[in-house]
Amino acid sequence: MNDLIKGAVRQKNITNKNQMPEWMKREQERASQKKADIAAVMDVTQEGHHQSLLDDFEKRKRARKMAVSTDDKEVKATLRALGEPITLFGEDPADRRSRLRIILSEVDDATMAKLEETKTVAAEKSQMRELNLTTWYHEGPDELIPAREFIRDYSIPRGRERLCLAREYRDLPEAKKLSRLQLSHKSAGSVQMIGSQVGDTRPLSSCNFSPDSNYLATGSFTGNVKVWSVPDLQEVHKIPAHDLQVGAVVWHPGALVTVEESECCLATTASNGEVKLWSMTSDEPLAVLEGHEGRVPRANFHPSGRFLGVTCYDASWRLWDLEAETEVLHQEGHLKGVHDIAFQEDGALVATTGLDTYGRVWDLRSGRCVQTLAGHLKEVYCVTWSPNCYQLATGSADNHIKIWDIRQQKCIYSIPAHKNIVTSLRYQKGMGDYLVSGSYDSTAAIWACPGFLPVKTLTHSGKLMSADLSSKGDYIATSSYDRIITLWGPEMQLESEKSEIVPPKIAPEVDTKAEPMD
Repeated sequence: MNDLIKGAVRQKNITNKNQMPEWMKREQERASQKKADIAAVMDVTQEGHHQSLLDDFEKRKRARKMAVSTDDKEVKATLRALGEPITLFGEDPADRRSRLRIILSEVDDATMAKLEETKTVAAEKSQMRELNLTTWYHEGPDELIPAREFIRDYSIPRGRERLCLAREYRDLPEAKKLSRLQLSHKSAGSVQMIGSQVGDTRPLSSCNFSPDSNYLATGSFTGNVKVWSVPDLQEVHKIPAHDLQVGAVVWHPGALVTVEESECCLATTASNGEVKLWSMTSDEPLAVLEGHEGRVPRANFHPSGRFLGVTCYDASWRLWDLEAETEVLHQEGHLKGVHDIAFQEDGALVATTGLDTYGRVWDLRSGRCVQTLAGHLKEVYCVTWSPNCYQLATGSADNHIKIWDIRQQKCIYSIPAHKNIVTSLRYQKGMGDYLVSGSYDSTAAIWACPGFLPVKTLTHSGKLMSADLSSKGDYIATSSYDRIITLWGPEMQLESEKSEIVPPKIAPEVDTKAEPMD
């Protein structure tokens, strides 16, 4: 255009007076600028396309070099860690693996580092899980073999007798068995508070009925052990047992029945690792069992009364022979501290639970771990055996109670029982018609067996530290953090006791029959 104008000016076809108007010049400049911009955009687009092709090539190169696991579970876990869906509609494991490969080729270095850290943590957890399933055995002393032989000879006749009774009960009419079970559940549902007592100046950590159900022993954070009469809860004996808090108080199976008051009636444990044996006639211990390297939270007598099982926070449990006054078994197997221990009524098996979320069942005759109770999500704080000797219950900090069957080698019930830590469990003595649980949610619950439906909830003002059932099944005792002992009993029994009239003792006359008073 400019050349044409200049030519026209030279030929004098136009003059400076009739030059191109300003608006035409602006339009011309605007069109030129637009062409320049389009050319620049085209150059940038071509350059960006080239760069995208290079990036795509690099991603494919990284994807080819990237190692992706062929394990479908691990592929899903990696996708979940990256926040991606673990599976798509119609996707098979090979497609899922290819998708993961593409996703990994697109993530940045920071995400990859975080993913590697997650994998490392998962590998450590898997290794810890494998270690927890590994059982360690110590070489025992010479006294261990006679102890195992004694347990074998003790448990086999008891097991045979139990099976005979079970067969007799099996042959009873179904209506009679159902009626008995319904009556037992009705009695448990009518439980109400009989009395309560302030047990000590500091929280109570343990309570346990005597074998004859006439006494209740309690231990507290002050280190004192007290014995109370039942059902009036009057203090009859006090023992300054330990300097630190008492972990457990347990009665000898024959205390005050086949064992004299001056002999071993009680065993206590403390948080400083002490284990002591006591009589009912002295404030001095009969024996002190030493050698525990950590806190001793629980102890329990073998049904024969000859052995004492002790748990310890050094990740082991011990078996003491009280006749030989020596430790015959030091058993590891838990990854963390062992908290509770319970013996089967036959005396052949023992169950332990610990802070590693696992429980274990041990055969005392051979020393082997016959079952690992894996299923709780948090620490397992209590365990108890059913009177049928093939089921046991565990309570955990995950607020659940699990029922295990050692014949099926699995968990058969899981009960969302409480809103806080389950601290204690006890089956009804004899038939095991119901299960009592205590918790930090300030309640004790009664569960019907075998369906494990809730029968009754016993409320308290403080979190429950311990609960126990009397051997006759007529009383429930609870001890709580607010220093209160509470005694519970069925209403049906209370009414029958009130209706009984005891005739006065009248000396009979000669040749005259003593007539009962109306």
